[in-house]
Amino acid sequence: MAIQAPEGTFDLLPDEARHWDFFRRTAFEIFGRYGYRPIETPLFEQTELFVRGIGEATDVVSKEMFTAISGGNLQKLLNGEKLKGKSRLSLRPEGTAGVVRAVVQHDLVPQGGAPVKLMYAGPMFRAERPQKGRLRQFRQVGIECLGAEEPTVDAEAIIMLMRFFERIGIPAGDMRLLVNSMGCERCRPAYRELVRDFIRAHVDELCEECNHRAEVNPLRAFDCKNPDCARIMADAPKITDHLCPECREHYEAVKGHLEHAGLSYIEDPKLVRGLDYYTRTVFEVQVDNGMGSQNAIGGGGRYDKLAKEVGGRDTPGLGFALGYERCVLALEAAGANMMSPQSVDVFFACATDDVRPAAFEMAQIVRDAGTTAELDHQHRSLKSQFKLADKLGARRVAILGPDELAQGKVKVRDMGTHEEHLLDIDAMERFFGQFGGKKFGE
Repeated sequence: MAIQAPEGTFDLLPDEARHWDFFRRTAFEIFGRYGYRPIETPLFEQTELFVRGIGEATDVVSKEMFTAISGGNLQKLLNGEKLKGKSRLSLRPEGTAGVVRAVVQHDLVPQGGAPVKLMYAGPMFRAERPQKGRLRQFRQVGIECLGAEEPTVDAEAIIMLMRFFERIGIPAGDMRLLVNSMGCERCRPAYRELVRDFIRAHVDELCEECNHRAEVNPLRAFDCKNPDCARIMADAPKITDHLCPECREHYEAVKGHLEHAGLSYIEDPKLVRGLDYYTRTVFEVQVDNGMGSQNAIGGGGRYDKLAKEVGGRDTPGLGFALGYERCVLALEAAGANMMSPQSVDVFFACATDDVRPAAFEMAQIVRDAGTTAELDHQHRSLKSQFKLADKLGARRVAILGPDELAQGKVKVRDMGTHEEHLLDIDAMERFFGQFGGKKFGE
């Protein structure tokens, strides 16, 4: 049996890869208007970064991270040796921790300096049970803004995220925006105790995992997918009733900016997101169609203590990430046409074998002029070459024969109108160059 792709992964075939490229470029175009610049961080980091940044009690860290290990270090483990911290590596399960580590390491937000706005795109890895909308290797696009704590930053990011979703073709009516505040280190500890007490009072009604979470991170019980647990937790104390005055003011300001921008939102006091580093604003965008139980297509929030947690100074931060594969499911459910057909600007067809060297040379000339060009490499008949040109979506076919070449001409057929005309070979570069450089979808 042929070797298959690992479970929970899939290949991006050419049309899908082109759509991912379009998706990423569109995100960078929109986010760039808001001052975000690209950054790329390693696919793996020291495991401690995720333990300290995301939280040891989270499912991501405790259950879902892939360990990356060299053959030499594996042998050390088999021999009973302990690995040093710098040798304990994990594939990144999300993008924020690595970006914040890079900001701290390279001092991108110096004391008293301006905020830094960064955007990224690439694969993430989680050892989850594969299902619709949940993969072991998945692709995310995200942003991080560090160095600014104003509520305008929060609102700006949310507006930018919604603008992107609409731009790629997800109808506004198919999405709902949920917002909440997680409080801060002044008001959240007391609230955590209230939730812990609530869980302990309902110990016999909640699942074993929720009861365990009561001791390590009670707020995570709000995220339990067990319907009975969700019903019980709906009556738990609400964080928005226990915010300190500063968090309340910040939260109200964020909502005010969203309203002024014309964005509809739903306040969801049960929205806690899945990672421990969030403070104050959290948000999530959900769709109902095509997603199954995994209906979130993007979200994020504020993480004002994360930079210090990974060894830097106190630096306020905010970010979001959106899942490419989940967006594809939402687009498919909305009936969006994501894949543009393969197209070639010009296909060089050879009437006889002796003109193939000339066809090869001409293809290079028009490619250098910015035109997509193809030609036959298998000595097909002229009829078969036309079939290949049609299969490749060629807009035009340049037909080369001995008589035309002797006159310094090439016959060009428009594959849409079937009109033909003779073109001077000397004018070929200029003629075909005007059809090059097409972007995705054009």
